[in-house]
Amino acid sequence: MDRGRLTITLKKEILGKLDEYIDGTRIRNRSHAIEYVLTRYFGPRLRKALILAGGEGVKMRPFTYEMPKCLIPVNGRPVLDHIIENLRRFDIRSITLSIGYHGEKIREHVGDGNRYGVKITYLEQGSSEIGTASPVRQAKKLLSDGPFVLYYADVLARIDFDDMFDFHLANSGVATLALTSVAKSSDWGVVRVQGSKIYSFLEKPDHRKDLSKVINAGIAICEPKIFDAIPSHAKRLEKDVFPRLAKERKLAGYLFAGQWFDVGDPESYKQAVGYWKS
Repeated sequence: MDRGRLTITLKKEILGKLDEYIDGTRIRNRSHAIEYVLTRYFGPRLRKALILAGGEGVKMRPFTYEMPKCLIPVNGRPVLDHIIENLRRFDIRSITLSIGYHGEKIREHVGDGNRYGVKITYLEQGSSEIGTASPVRQAKKLLSDGPFVLYYADVLARIDFDDMFDFHLANSGVATLALTSVAKSSDWGVVRVQGSKIYSFLEKPDHRKDLSKVINAGIAICEPKIFDAIPSHAKRLEKDVFPRLAKERKLAGYLFAGQWFDVGDPESYKQAVGYWKS
């Protein structure tokens, strides 16, 4: 990121307030604190989201023979309802839904988003556009004007997007991945973090004792630069994009402590049914 040098004089009480932001990790010094505060004031706002809801949900059969996995119920309501309402809670109201398998049922249930207090736009995922990379590339025309949330539709998470966006702004990169920890990490994208940066990303590696327990939670905040980082041949972000961005130190990791369930996995889905709090 291009920067210019600026020398300023501030009152001691203002410097004291700036120093309160410095934590040594997210905000490293006074210069970084000033940049952070100014970015929050003048910088982009988080108002858009892309939800990837086109998968077939093979692991959740027989449920998904008749419905997309994002409409599987948790606490009497479809997973997608919980996702949309959490986004709206943080004033993220412009939502693009990438749909494919049983997409007509998602359209029928969600509609234009009016009953949720959001605006829904649909992108049809073609039969050749499988995986997680193609739907993101397809959304470039709608999401290239600022940062956006990327949300996998088989994930339930209690996450504070205001805090995550602050973290994202403080770590200028292409994307910030939400991270959580699990007992058996080899079932997901395993990451290693140094400070705020992800330096290693392994998608569903062979199980071994030295694996990190920290994983990709299926939620990210992306800059429009993400579209340039996805090559035309890429099928999956987790295989073809995130590992390379990690090596280039362009991928930040936001570890959060809230609830998290992968409802595309039968065992995790059972836990969600028993423990998810709306």
